[in-house]
Amino acid sequence: MSDLQILILAIVQGLTEYLPISSSGHLILSPYLFGFADQGLAFDVAVHFGSLAAVLAYFRQDVWQIAVAWLGSLAPGRQATPNSRLGWAIIIGTLPVVVAGLLLKSLVETELRAPWVIGIATIVFGLLLGWVDLRARRQREIAQLTLGDALLIGASQVLALVPGTSRSGITMTTGLWLGFTREAASRFSFLLSIPTILASSVLVTKDLLEAGTPVDWSGLGLGVLLSGIAAYLTIFFFLRFIERIGMWPFVIYRLLLGGLIFILVY
Repeated sequence: MSDLQILILAIVQGLTEYLPISSSGHLILSPYLFGFADQGLAFDVAVHFGSLAAVLAYFRQDVWQIAVAWLGSLAPGRQATPNSRLGWAIIIGTLPVVVAGLLLKSLVETELRAPWVIGIATIVFGLLLGWVDLRARRQREIAQLTLGDALLIGASQVLALVPGTSRSGITMTTGLWLGFTREAASRFSFLLSIPTILASSVLVTKDLLEAGTPVDWSGLGLGVLLSGIAAYLTIFFFLRFIERIGMWPFVIYRLLLGGLIFILVY
């Protein structure tokens, strides 16, 4: 991969991972738009790891407090706290996609990367996000999240195994449908991404090491750095403006992108 390809793909990943527009879909489509060879899953996972580093850096205080509270909740007789309940919610919300990812791994890596799949998912789940955002009550805060809510939001992540769906988009859609504010739905979506991206990164890294194929580690490292910077800035601005701008700018973008996919590829 050239430095230009690494730069473009890393920034694309960082900008799109936490916006409800599908980072995987953009990474798969970028070779068609820029004339690059497909970068493969190794680079996709590397730039996702950069996004993971960004969300850990941004929510470092929250993550620390949740981790300490969750560990404390394991002691006999300890009362649950809002942070310990949030820790359990993140764990429960992660289980469905981990199981589905292991079962559907080969399918995700092959057939589901087709451009027509990405185009349909981009449009359909974009419309769903817009419809839910218009009708949602948007009254609940993240402190009111129950384990049942977490399981439903986590189960919706399974749909994001289809490129074009958007992991952040579908989890925000489900959160809004459950009555959470845009900021609360987004914040839990970002926290839920931590174990999900970590599990995916570890799994594919293990496969790469076992395969023994040459890996451009310096290129992957640059991708991690650039995607991390872009992702951190995206989280920063998204959480500050999402209550004001709503989800429809992203819905319109998804509709235009879905149409462009079919025009360019087919």
